[in-house]
Amino acid sequence: MSKKEKIEKETVEEVNTTETAETTENEEVKEPTAEEKLQEELKAANDKYMRLYAEYDNYRKRTQNEKIAIYADATAKAVEEILPLADSLTMALSQFEGKEVPPEFSKGIELIANQLKSSFDKLSVAPFGAIGDEFDPNIHNAISKIEDESLGENVIAQVYQTGYKLNDKIIRHAMVVVANCD
Repeated sequence: MSKKEKIEKETVEEVNTTETAETTENEEVKEPTAEEKLQEELKAANDKYMRLYAEYDNYRKRTQNEKIAIYADATAKAVEEILPLADSLTMALSQFEGKEVPPEFSKGIELIANQLKSSFDKLSVAPFGAIGDEFDPNIHNAISKIEDESLGENVIAQVYQTGYKLNDKIIRHAMVVVANCD
C-alpha cells in the first residue's frame, strides 16, 4: 500500500467515526414529546403542592401549640393571683380548730374553701408539699432544717406555704422545713 492510499484510508475512517459520533449525539438530544413535557410539569406541580401542604401543616401545628401554651400561661398567672386567698382561707380554717366559734362562721369558710378547691380541680391545679412528703429541691423551697429522729431522712417536717402546680408546671414552690438532711 502506498502512502497516498494509507492517508485516504485513514481519512475515510476518521470521517466515518465523526459521522457515527454526530449521529449518537443527535439521538441523545432528541426533543421531548408533548406528553413527556406535560408529565414533567405535572411532577413539578405535585412537588410544589406537597411542599406547600407540608408548610401549611407545620404552621397549623405550631399555632395550635402556641395557643395551648398561651392558655396554660394565662391560667397559671390567674391562679397565682388567687393563691393568697387560698392561703388566707387555710389560715382561717386552722384558727377555728379547738375554739368555740359560731357554726355559721366555720361553715361559711369551709364552703368557700371547698368551692375554691373544686375550681382548682377543674383547672388541674394541685397543691403539694405536705408534712411527711419527701423533700425535692426542684419543687420545694427549704427555709430551714431540723434534726428529728421520729421523721425519716429528707422529709418535710413543717409547711410554711403550700406549693401549687398546674399539670406539670410549678406555679409556686412550697416553703418547708426539712428534717434530717445534709
